[in-house]
Amino acid sequence: MKLDLLYEIQAPKPWGKPHPFGQREAEQRAYFDALEQVQLADRAGFDTAWFVEHHFREGRSHMPAPEVVIGALSQTTRRIRLGFGVTLTPHGFTHPARIAEKVATADILSRGRIEWGTGRSTPMERSAFGVPEDRNKEMWREAVATVVQMWESERFSADTEFLKMPERAITPKPYQWPHPPAWLAAVSDGSAIAAGHHQLGLLLMAILTPVEVVQGRIEKYRAAFDEGEPLTRIANNQAAVYTLVHCAPSMAQAEGYGVWDSVWWWYQHIAEFTLEWEFPHFTQEQKDRQFPLLAKHRDGQLDPQEFNDHDMIIVGDADACLDKLERYRAAGADRLLCYMQFGQLSHESILQSIDLMGTQVIPRLAKSGKRTTIVSGR
Repeated sequence: MKLDLLYEIQAPKPWGKPHPFGQREAEQRAYFDALEQVQLADRAGFDTAWFVEHHFREGRSHMPAPEVVIGALSQTTRRIRLGFGVTLTPHGFTHPARIAEKVATADILSRGRIEWGTGRSTPMERSAFGVPEDRNKEMWREAVATVVQMWESERFSADTEFLKMPERAITPKPYQWPHPPAWLAAVSDGSAIAAGHHQLGLLLMAILTPVEVVQGRIEKYRAAFDEGEPLTRIANNQAAVYTLVHCAPSMAQAEGYGVWDSVWWWYQHIAEFTLEWEFPHFTQEQKDRQFPLLAKHRDGQLDPQEFNDHDMIIVGDADACLDKLERYRAAGADRLLCYMQFGQLSHESILQSIDLMGTQVIPRLAKSGKRTTIVSGR
């Protein structure tokens, strides 16, 4: 099982200074810290660093332009792969030509180290960009296929319900042939099955999900993959799971600098954000089902150590982290995307965590590697 990193570029409040000065300082620090952390991960043996595209998510994610971060890292890292995790793909977020252009450019600058994640985001973001709820899946599917056609063709034109485009030359072409491996972000059985059906790699959230549920979704993904056909030129049979990860010399030391407060911040913030921004877009059934849990998290009625006890997050010393990683390996994960920059954890503690994973965990995982399958050609 490979270990990756995942970044949203968090700038949690309190910022220490009034807005906008505190926000600016927090954002700038988070960006520069992330660059240094990925450079260390490059030397420490992590396989890929992934960068989200999110909009309007104050506190949790201040990264709307992952291509800029990836471009910078393409010049300051040597071997680590760089992942779009993800490009928001349905028409409305961005024209397919812009996705083709920026992903291919990043692939050239990195000399073929790009992974291309795709996704549909959430109603809060879709509504702001005018992406219709009842058509976003169709838009995503067509846009992914369109981007690949643009990479394959010297010239491209389209006349579909979602895209009217006269013939144009598409430049540049990706460094990798036929193109970077493609993935789909998933948070449910349905989206995991969709990834398998289209033979895309699976980017699966596990932060709020027991390992047993993760295993069930991976199994559904594998079954759909076996019966599916590739949407792109590459059949990418990999399941990647992401969750909060923090490795320390000892649990006592991690607790001493407030790891549980940072875990608690993450859960409370996502609950507050969901209730304020996503909840109005829910169906009544979703509201009835999810409100009790969201309200509990928002009001701090949780013990963050419970998530670690049930392996929904990975916190501890190297041995404890390795034991938990083995559970994800046994569940069928090919990669674990380590979400390390969260809450109020210091830059120094995150660097230490990356170093410990690189020196004490990755070598032991590599001794019993798991086969992954990436097949070019359609």
